[in-house]
Amino acid sequence: MDTPLTDGDAHTLADLLKALADPVRLRLVSLIAASDTGEACACDLTTPTGKSQATVSHHLSQLVKAGIIKREQRGKWAWFSLEPDRIDSMCAALGSSDQPR
Repeated sequence: MDTPLTDGDAHTLADLLKALADPVRLRLVSLIAASDTGEACACDLTTPTGKSQATVSHHLSQLVKAGIIKREQRGKWAWFSLEPDRIDSMCAALGSSDQPR
């Protein structure tokens, strides 16, 4: 990162990180990212998380609200995929891993 975050950018990033600061939400993002197609049906996310459908839906809604994932309705099921621009901007704001420490 060449320049420090502005106050506004810091607040935006903090909101994004707050949305991710939950183990269930991190697990959901990981499951979606690791899927072969880059997307996952809500119906397939309850078993791997060990959470109820209502709990998974709540966390998915929070991730959508934060802009981390997007939702597409297909029939009676909702499908979720990552918002790569949002993830990339978060990584860029935090700096790349190849910078000296």
